Amino acid sequence: MSKYIKKGDIVFVNTGEDKGKTGRVLQVLVKKGRAIVEGVNMVSKHTKPSAKSPQGGIIKKEASIHLSNLNLLDPKSGKPTRLGRRKEKEVMIRYAKRSGEVIK
Repeated sequence: MSKYIKKGDIVFVNTGEDKGKTGRVLQVLVKKGRAIVEGVNMVSKHTKPSAKSPQGGIIKKEASIHLSNLNLLDPKSGKPTRLGRRKEKEVMIRYAKRSGEVIK
């Protein structure tokens, strides 16, 4: 599991075609260093007719984006922030460097 960005986090896209967009992380691909973000990096996938989709056709879906192109959103200000980690009561917690707010 990634130390910094986790499933369910709301992130901001720094660079690329979708620069400036925000979305919720649906999945983190740890070995590849990538994440799938809701509504970001949409691609068209051509599907053959099958039992699931008898019509077939073109489906829009999210493709992965590299973790270095993502920043967490600060829970207090709603702006992009870097992430820090510190130990509190023998448990590692994540916090926003911009405001110091703890990120769940």
